[in-house]
Amino acid sequence: MTTTTGAMGALHDAVDSIRRKTEIRPRAAVVLGTGLGDVTDFTEAEATIPYQEIPGFPIPSVQTHHGRLVLGRMEGVPVAVFHGRAHRYEGRSVTDVVFPVRVARLLGADILVETAACGGMNPLWGPGDVVALDDHINLTGENPLTGPNLDDFGPRFPDMSEPYDRELQGWAIEAALSRGIPLRRGVYVGVTGPNLETRAEYRMLRTIGADVVGMSTVPEVIAARHAGMRVLALCVITDQCLPDALEPTNMESIIRTARDAGPAVATLIRDVIGRLAD
Repeated sequence: MTTTTGAMGALHDAVDSIRRKTEIRPRAAVVLGTGLGDVTDFTEAEATIPYQEIPGFPIPSVQTHHGRLVLGRMEGVPVAVFHGRAHRYEGRSVTDVVFPVRVARLLGADILVETAACGGMNPLWGPGDVVALDDHINLTGENPLTGPNLDDFGPRFPDMSEPYDRELQGWAIEAALSRGIPLRRGVYVGVTGPNLETRAEYRMLRTIGADVVGMSTVPEVIAARHAGMRVLALCVITDQCLPDALEPTNMESIIRTARDAGPAVATLIRDVIGRLAD
């Protein structure tokens, strides 16, 4: 059984390791999902650390999740960019999945920007659309806050009435309008994966109020909100998931669609991070 002391000790070991390599104290942390590595192009890197060199860090096994931490500045703002994430379906515990978010908080970040690929169930949206999340539904069957509460981060029963920060969403919307980038706003449902859903499952998920579905994001957002971080999440719809017109898809197509939308996502993130320098 993991104790509170043991969990915090592992996190501090990771933080100490990172701080020995850089003096950057990030204001914001960015987690990059499938095919969405363009954010690093806007980051003036001062240190790039492979996850393997950070004690306790989960190593992604999924294609396009490169597994490195880039610390530097974006629009003059100190940032930590996590290029790749671990997923529950890889056999990792939910505690492992949120480990980087908690490390980011201990490094000093009070804002988390999440990115991810997702399936689109809203019939008015299509592949390549970028969605700013306004809420989520947790159907993973797990919660990173289960077990002894980590009092150093937050309370036993954290409020989740606004998981995605309205001000940060507003900044993203303003940036999208000024750049001519279409930006949707909707509800994400988190599932475990790794298989994609059946027609009946897509129909059910849409019925309960979800616009998009994915296999990440939710545990990280819960951990971030528990730790008092403000969260912005931008997801790219990579495949159309309409139950009555469902067609087979594959990872190559999903990755290609995510990469095509990557520059737009990176531009929005750069503009939002830039507002922190005002």
